[in-house]
Amino acid sequence: MIEDELIKKTLETSKTIAMVGVSSIKKEVSTNVRRRPSTIVMKYMQEFGYRVIPVNPFSAGEIIHGETIVAKLNDIKLPVDIVDVFRPSKEAPKIAEESIKVGAKVFWLQYGIRNDEAKKIVEAKNIFYVSNKCIKQEYQRLFLKVNPVFPALKN
Repeated sequence: MIEDELIKKTLETSKTIAMVGVSSIKKEVSTNVRRRPSTIVMKYMQEFGYRVIPVNPFSAGEIIHGETIVAKLNDIKLPVDIVDVFRPSKEAPKIAEESIKVGAKVFWLQYGIRNDEAKKIVEAKNIFYVSNKCIKQEYQRLFLKVNPVFPALKN
């Protein structure tokens, strides 16, 4: 499948992922936040060598999995290969515009998220658009041949 080949090539050549919507770990909800998909995916991708920069305006300055959370994509001071979005579909066009400004090569909407307007925005700038797919699951499926792709969650 052509899309599988493109995703595999993308994951092979990318080094930095800006993860929009990562939740911070607050003391009063720490047990729940560790199991949130964004934090699980962030830690997993770090374990496979990616630099993952968390983006969340409500938690800017806090540290999660060794990285300082930034308020917006524009606050990231290194090249961003993939913008991975854990936000509602309706927010995707705005994040797509920001992704263009930071020079992202890939605009990735996590499982359950898709937006035709965002797709048009990024594809007009030759940015690879992926939607309704989990970057962690795609990595497992394409590189580790793990099936099912979501075995036991671990802390």
